[in-house]
Amino acid sequence: MNDEEPRSGNEQSSARGDLPRPPERPIAPIDEEESPLAETVVTNPLPRSDLDDLAGPLSQTLSGSNEPASDFTAPNSVRAEGRLDETPTPPIAEVSPALPVAAPAAPAASTVVPEGIPDLPKSRPLPRIIALANQKGGVGKTTTTINLGAALAEDDHRTLVIDLDPQGNATTGLGINSRELDASIYDVLLNEVPLEDCIESTSVRNLFIAPASLDLAGAEIELVPAFSREMRLRNAINRVKDDYEYILIDCPPSLGLLTVNALAAADEVMVPIQCEYYALEGLGQLIRNINLVQRNLNTALELSSIVLVMYDGRTKLAEQVSAEVREHFGSVVCRNVIPRNIRLSEAPSYGQPITTFDPSSRGAVAYRELAREVHRVST
Repeated sequence: MNDEEPRSGNEQSSARGDLPRPPERPIAPIDEEESPLAETVVTNPLPRSDLDDLAGPLSQTLSGSNEPASDFTAPNSVRAEGRLDETPTPPIAEVSPALPVAAPAAPAASTVVPEGIPDLPKSRPLPRIIALANQKGGVGKTTTTINLGAALAEDDHRTLVIDLDPQGNATTGLGINSRELDASIYDVLLNEVPLEDCIESTSVRNLFIAPASLDLAGAEIELVPAFSREMRLRNAINRVKDDYEYILIDCPPSLGLLTVNALAAADEVMVPIQCEYYALEGLGQLIRNINLVQRNLNTALELSSIVLVMYDGRTKLAEQVSAEVREHFGSVVCRNVIPRNIRLSEAPSYGQPITTFDPSSRGAVAYRELAREVHRVST
């Protein structure tokens, strides 16, 4: 046992190497007249009787009952022994009837479909005459016309492609030299040559084309004074339509007389839309022109399908455009989309559709699925 006297607090701290404590100072009394906190000090708390008066209405509000709070028994209360109380749990409506009941969620607003567009795809009899139109250029009209026609022909559907575009891309894309033609679609429109006299076969079985020539560039002006100028293509198609199951018309990127001829001759319109913002701008005007042709020239004309092309799933923009088009047009939009694929761009330079140029490519698979979706509603 150590006989040394105990050291003081400061001496013990110095021995441990700690800092010494400062000396304690007396706390100065608070002057109630000068301190701003003096007014907040509660000097007269509520008596017990007043607390009981407040607790009563509060308990009644929580219980939803008009009875005194002392009669309210909490459900499933725990006794001191740790056992559950035998008092049954009252129904929820009795415990808290004052709580608001959530109203059922309002049904989602139905998709507003523009005028002239069917709500659901309907059965369409063969032969089907489809005009592929969009007043904006570079959105894949010709690519869709060629490859959709080739995919339909591959499934043993006799298909005719009519190249009504003065650029003649559908003609060269199917391996036809426009400079070696005896007759073209220009002669059908202006010189009343029968359509069957200008039809050419292609390298794809069951696929035929009515080619375009450079003369078609002047057809817009030459048709102005012509008699029945809007119905010339329709009259020519009526003589041969029973020989084919599908007739696809590749329209020029404008809303001139050539496009009006295509809309007057067709039973339905397919609109390829590039998954970019600018592709949506001309769609409203195209729909208005379709409605004008429907009222004045061709009552059977309908916007049957919208095809999303050049779809790049890596970009947010493509997803947003796709979602917006599907929300606005509903079931008119085809379920199958055409992806961006370099092989689709290379195929026309070889004069072949994608189904023969690269049958296993993503573009070929997409157009085969699109052809099956188009044919699914045929009767």
